[in-house]
Amino acid sequence: MKKIRPAHIFAVALFCLTAFIVYDANVNYVNWRTADRSSAGLAPDPKLEKDAVVQVYAARTYNWRGYFAVHPWIAVKKKDADFYTVYQVTAWNLRREDTAVSAAKDIPDRNWYGKKPELLQSLIGKEAERAIPAIEKAVEEYPFADRYTLWPGPNSNTFVAHILREVPELTVELPPTAVGKDFLGTRTFWAPTASGSGYQFSLFGLLSLTAGLREGLEIGVLGLSFGLDFYPPAIKLPLIGRIGFADR
Repeated sequence: MKKIRPAHIFAVALFCLTAFIVYDANVNYVNWRTADRSSAGLAPDPKLEKDAVVQVYAARTYNWRGYFAVHPWIAVKKKDADFYTVYQVTAWNLRREDTAVSAAKDIPDRNWYGKKPELLQSLIGKEAERAIPAIEKAVEEYPFADRYTLWPGPNSNTFVAHILREVPELTVELPPTAVGKDFLGTRTFWAPTASGSGYQFSLFGLLSLTAGLREGLEIGVLGLSFGLDFYPPAIKLPLIGRIGFADR
């Protein structure tokens, strides 16, 4: 009897996963033109909330890509303003406006083409007021505004990770499904973690090692993150995300 090797098991598992994703993506296909883009009800009403607000969101990406990655964005409302400005990076913005960075008045907590967003961090009041100028500066200085690469970056996760590194008030870590968060460029290999609680090494976003109080330990292989979080305890895996306590 022929011996079954780990490589055979991996190949079969990869084939089954691919077949499932293709099948499910076709069965549950949602037209992006008609997909739900309404508010998820997670943000304070800007007409009622007078204090400054900063919120960081992430939602699974559109269609089959949602199995692998999330799309994040940052919503900002200045004190006494009656609207939010949403900062994000998209490929279509690059095609339309020659910059991948979008800064527009918008609903802060929109469903991302049918996918409900997760609120990663929220600042209200004085802390948000302090953070907003630093966010605006980080958006202006984003070094990859002239390009967008789905994998391994720079992409929307690269953009938000850049802002998190530059704003001390934003202490959240992006989820392990934030493919592109570890991309530092082609000439930078060391940087603080997005939460500011540790450091990371990254080789073009393809191979990375992260250690931080908030991130725990993470290893990135081909943009996919595997890790252990110690506080709160959790296992971090590609596709699945966190298994354990929620990161708050």
